Amino acid sequence: MDSTCSASVQIVSECFVKPHHQTQDSTQVYHLTPWDLAMLSAHYIQKGLLFKKPQNQPPDFTQNLLQDLKHSLSLTLVHFYPLAGRLVTHQTQDPPSYSISVDCVNSPGARFIHATADLTVSNIFSPVDVPPIVKSFFDHDRAINHDGHHMSLLTIEVTELIDALFIGCSMNHALADGTSYWKFFNAWSEIFQSQSQLKGEEEASDVANIISHKPILKRWLPHGCDPIINLPFKHPDEFVCRFEAPKLRERIFRFSAESIAKLKAKANKESNTNKISSFQSLSALVWRCITRARSLPHDKKTSCKLAMNNRSRMEPPLPEEYFGNSLHAVSAYTTAGELLEHDLGWAAWKIHLAVVNHNNGLALQYLEEWLKSPVIYQHARFFEPDSVMMGSSPRFNMYGNEFGMGKAVAVLSGYANKFDGKVTSYPGREGGGSVDLEMCLFPDSMCALESDPEFMNAVSSSG
Repeated sequence: MDSTCSASVQIVSECFVKPHHQTQDSTQVYHLTPWDLAMLSAHYIQKGLLFKKPQNQPPDFTQNLLQDLKHSLSLTLVHFYPLAGRLVTHQTQDPPSYSISVDCVNSPGARFIHATADLTVSNIFSPVDVPPIVKSFFDHDRAINHDGHHMSLLTIEVTELIDALFIGCSMNHALADGTSYWKFFNAWSEIFQSQSQLKGEEEASDVANIISHKPILKRWLPHGCDPIINLPFKHPDEFVCRFEAPKLRERIFRFSAESIAKLKAKANKESNTNKISSFQSLSALVWRCITRARSLPHDKKTSCKLAMNNRSRMEPPLPEEYFGNSLHAVSAYTTAGELLEHDLGWAAWKIHLAVVNHNNGLALQYLEEWLKSPVIYQHARFFEPDSVMMGSSPRFNMYGNEFGMGKAVAVLSGYANKFDGKVTSYPGREGGGSVDLEMCLFPDSMCALESDPEFMNAVSSSG
């Protein structure tokens, strides 16, 4: 019997961590933007890093590490103070008004959990699929962002394995997108590594000089937009919808830089261009192979969606340090028959056009339409069946985060925002342009994909 089936995660202790000190800004009401509010019915972001324990660590290693993690987290929250808050709803009947903001003062802070599991690194890596117990390495299982009214907006769960530690972070998606999520993680890592140099009362002021990319918390809104956005609802039941994923298989496939370079060269040659990127080529391969694995009817509509960072596409551009959501999903559409009758380059070119045609004008048009008729994303309506959704990004700095244990051995995720056709991309641990894809499919489709020569010939390893 697989030991991961019988093991369980046990909570040892939990507490709340507040920002090390308040600033003038952190006492103000923190308003949400249309990009933020649209995420209220989605799940939290749940990503984390697995670290091997150092050899010959002292008996008090874990306890000292936990204290250092909490202290560095409190310093980090000074600069990311909304994450220590709670959502609040402001509602009036006459005139009718319903708005949501973040209360950064009346809150116990971010949640911090220490847990244990009788597992080893090999228990995580040995199965072909990602073990279900990994979902227990994260707080807020199945929570949606609107639950941030009574749940922490940020929880750090440190799960101690026999030979490793997993640092899992659950962050409210109404406050941050993937770019902001990893900027927080990067800042926390930098402060953790530098806290031995910080002393006494000087440390709080010195922290700002340590962070490579200090977050910009000032909300961005379209010109002329009121910072307080009134939603056309009288009760959260009108827009809150809880999503339960069906039975899925979840597996990680690894693509070397060499393999991806070959895909890119092939896609560009077949399309007679040099404009198709590495990730567009990889996405085209995934779209084609998943569609074939699903055995869809010839005339069945299918799409490939890519999560896009709007920051660089705005005019003027938003800084990469902008903390919040600035996210849009672009789509390439066709039928299953057309997709499989054409080659990789044809599919990659459709994805390329969807990406390059997304610009400031389209982003503003979306926001203008949203402000006239606000829409809260629902899984069932936003993600079409038979589509592929490419989420996250291999450009995020994940393996650069260190907490006194060297480089992480893996990036793993929780239950959140998974469905048939969801593909989450991570940088490969070896770097150099390698990419890991975490793929979620119905069991029959995953079995078919594992037997697909086009796909498996491009995969370097899996598990």
